[in-house]
Amino acid sequence: MKNKYLFGIPSWVSSILVAIVSLILLIIFSSVLNSVIGIEKNISEGISYIIYGLIIGFACFFICKNDPKSIWYIPLLINVGGIIAAIAEPSFWITPLWIYISVGWILSLIGSIIGSIAGKRTAVKII
Repeated sequence: MKNKYLFGIPSWVSSILVAIVSLILLIIFSSVLNSVIGIEKNISEGISYIIYGLIIGFACFFICKNDPKSIWYIPLLINVGGIIAAIAEPSFWITPLWIYISVGWILSLIGSIIGSIAGKRTAVKII
């Protein structure tokens, strides 16, 4: 049976940690690109959201690879920031923000599916 712990942490805890850390990194990247490097605000936010989407996509892959059954809840837990933004933000769907967040959702789903498939294959080879 495959271990459901990644670095001694359960899958659901690691996904919540990734959600928090990735949102913090999103804010840091956006502000660094905007103020320190001097990139225009729209471009810096776009780059930051692309990096955010890649982080959560890779995290979903590794978490679901380690625990393939967690595919049912890992994408939801990792994307909780974007889900809350989509529900609570009144102008979410009329600004370009929805495109960036939706790309992150798609990347996390793809990462989760591929990770779950890869995790199931390694579990079968071990047995």
